[in-house]
Amino acid sequence: MLLRLLSTCRVQNCDVNTDGCYSVLLAVVYFTALFPYVVLFILFFRGVTLPGASKGIIYYLKPRFDKLGDAKVWSDAAAQIFFALSPAWGGLITLSSYNKFHNNCFKDSLIVGIGNILTSLFAGFVIFAIVGYLANELNMDVDKVVDQGAGLAFIVYPDVVTRLPISPLWSILFFIMMITLGMGSEFALLETVMTAIQDTYPQLRAKKTWVVLTVCIIGFLGGLSVTCRGGMFILQLMDSYVSSWSVFMMAALESVIVGWVYGGERFIQDIEMMIGQKNVHFHNFFKLFWKFLSPFTLMFVLFFNLIQYRPLEFGDYVYPMWANGIGWVLSMIPITFIVTIAINKIIHAPKDKTIWERIKFLLKPSPQWGPAHKLPVFTLTDVKEIDVDKTISNPNYSSPNTSPFGSKI
Repeated sequence: MLLRLLSTCRVQNCDVNTDGCYSVLLAVVYFTALFPYVVLFILFFRGVTLPGASKGIIYYLKPRFDKLGDAKVWSDAAAQIFFALSPAWGGLITLSSYNKFHNNCFKDSLIVGIGNILTSLFAGFVIFAIVGYLANELNMDVDKVVDQGAGLAFIVYPDVVTRLPISPLWSILFFIMMITLGMGSEFALLETVMTAIQDTYPQLRAKKTWVVLTVCIIGFLGGLSVTCRGGMFILQLMDSYVSSWSVFMMAALESVIVGWVYGGERFIQDIEMMIGQKNVHFHNFFKLFWKFLSPFTLMFVLFFNLIQYRPLEFGDYVYPMWANGIGWVLSMIPITFIVTIAINKIIHAPKDKTIWERIKFLLKPSPQWGPAHKLPVFTLTDVKEIDVDKTISNPNYSSPNTSPFGSKI
């Protein structure tokens, strides 16, 4: 919280040395993003040299197809993707809004998606190599040692590193990695919240430091409960309810809106306006996912979990009914906001229309809808001498080469 606040204050107080501020923030972001990979490589080479590491790696790579019938496996897999890539949570939209208009978002998406998959696979080798060592030390099967969710990172793994030679070194490296991962996530999440607040209340942009301080304090106070003795139980409750049910519904709704309401073809045309025209296979691929595969898969996971729903458990502890009720309330809060705002918009739509006509009216793009990238508008009367070579360039487009939007007159 303190680092994020200081970085925000530094940006606002660096009107003179903007490049210096940008360099400092860029260094912080690169460090928090890349340092975990350094630690992962160190732990990987240390882990695979430990006795019993092969047992853990074999357990990690050996598929158990009987688990495909368990709804929780599907839910955990989907939740992991939402955690790693942050779709439907606003993080991707917020951070991408800072890109230049002609940034190749398609290439960035491929890099992030493939990088996430490879990182997850590699991290699995790191984790299970050392878990195999713990199973060997305790003379137990790997599946008896492996814990689920946060327990693996905060209970099992810390116990393992204390058993290694030079345990303080591995403990320091591991927890520094966890801190930097948390900081990286904090940057994106807090920026998402801040962008939403400042876009809703533009007058607060002049007081960004105080808004950041307020949001950080609220987040800090809200997180104190997780640090208490029963914090792991609270964390499991939020992890199981908040990051699954509502997110699945929001993501499916986004896919339906893009694919069917706004139109998949129209959305692809908007993308082509930024990155250039694509072939028909590009069009068909993304329309297939937006219209059918993505919403169908998400709703399948959602209903599959509802059918096989059972009260939350953590170890041998079964959560009471009131605790599960709190979990359901937390998971429905985002959906409640969406439904409330939708109803409010329908009520305040033109009164001369029926309910269905109001909904259709609200689903149409507003007259102000359009790309942030604006081509310059000019007339020949702007040029006094027609035979003079003059170039009208697009001020919103920056390129190391000559702007392709320049127009010779």
